[in-house]
Amino acid sequence: MEKTASDAYAFNRMPMNERVSLFNVTMVRMGMATSLAQFMLGTTLGHGMTFFQAMLATSLGSIILIFVSFGLGYAGMREGLSTSVLSRWCGFGKLGSMLIGLAIAISLLGWFGVNISLISTSLLTVLGNNISYFWCSIIGGVVFSFLVAFGFKALSITAKIAVPLFLSVIFFMCYTEIVKHTGDSLFFSSPSGNTISLGDGATMVAGLFIVGALITPDTSRYCKSGKHVFWMITSSVIIGEFFINGIAILVARSLGTSNVVEIMINTAGWVGVVTVILSAIKVNDTNLYSASINITGFLEMLTGRKFNYAAITLIIGAMGTLLSLSGLLDYFIPFLMALGLIFPPIAGVMLVDYYILRTSRQCLASSREKGILPDDASIPSTSYIALISCAIGSTAGLFISYGIPSLNSILVAGITYWIFIKVKSTVIK
Repeated sequence: MEKTASDAYAFNRMPMNERVSLFNVTMVRMGMATSLAQFMLGTTLGHGMTFFQAMLATSLGSIILIFVSFGLGYAGMREGLSTSVLSRWCGFGKLGSMLIGLAIAISLLGWFGVNISLISTSLLTVLGNNISYFWCSIIGGVVFSFLVAFGFKALSITAKIAVPLFLSVIFFMCYTEIVKHTGDSLFFSSPSGNTISLGDGATMVAGLFIVGALITPDTSRYCKSGKHVFWMITSSVIIGEFFINGIAILVARSLGTSNVVEIMINTAGWVGVVTVILSAIKVNDTNLYSASINITGFLEMLTGRKFNYAAITLIIGAMGTLLSLSGLLDYFIPFLMALGLIFPPIAGVMLVDYYILRTSRQCLASSREKGILPDDASIPSTSYIALISCAIGSTAGLFISYGIPSLNSILVAGITYWIFIKVKSTVIK
């Protein structure tokens, strides 16, 4: 599943003979789930909640992620389509799919800024007063943007080093910081940071990976069956949400801090610093690449002109670097909360349209047999209804205090969309 392979079918159906084994797609998904951001989330929860509260929030958020991931992932496998293409025939139309791609790109740009901030903080720890945070961010952002823009293969090599190193450090931290503690202090003591409510904690869990859940079809279109989609999603949730999160929660409670760089240094020293840097690089490879592809596609569909990928990547890299300079890492929790309210409604609309209203299932089925996309004339002109429903869903998630905000936004957006479509069909008749 190299980038060149996915590009070949980025806007077409993935043929069955191009699909890969369960192991391969699971490893790709696992790489997304075992990230430094996942560990950051766990330390944040562990610093602001008791252990059992944090694990309950993890469980509730994971249920939302599994629901969204499997619902969209199965559709992506069945149709062989990526999220942005599938959304055209799941209520959003051509305009809506363009805006979804843009929204995903903006969120990935935010993640790029978060990871540049982590790299800069780690370098400052190593270099001390010899360099400022400003120059660490500038140098890191520029170097990384050029690497991604011009396709240096060193990035894939770095990823192969970063994943096993990250997991090794996690196991080491588990041994040194958790096993040595006895008694009930880690599990029953009060949190040492600002208190996080159960609903907000679950929304943070959902918000961390909701973009990944939304773009599940990008990966699941490589799956050969629904069983493969199920096991790919389930295994990554168990490892990422429960294993990585669980250890991070306990480590944060053990050390009394949510500062990931500080935790890594206290536990693994220089190896911890290197792990932070390499892990951030591994994730930012995908973040910047995907953001560039989505924005390039958005601009080309909007203007009808071709744009230079390398130039777009450098511009986006500069924007992400500016975000890191703005102190984005200090707003990690609000950033997760925003993602947990903006993106779930998109999934709610797509799931209702594909599985309940089935507005385009017939043209999708007939074209699927031929291995082609439906004709553009078959794209439903309901994108404005979908966008309005998403806006209402996000607003409901923000203002309804009862329950889990991200789940509220999914349900309200899906129900609103269903009502609007039914009313529209009744009026037209």
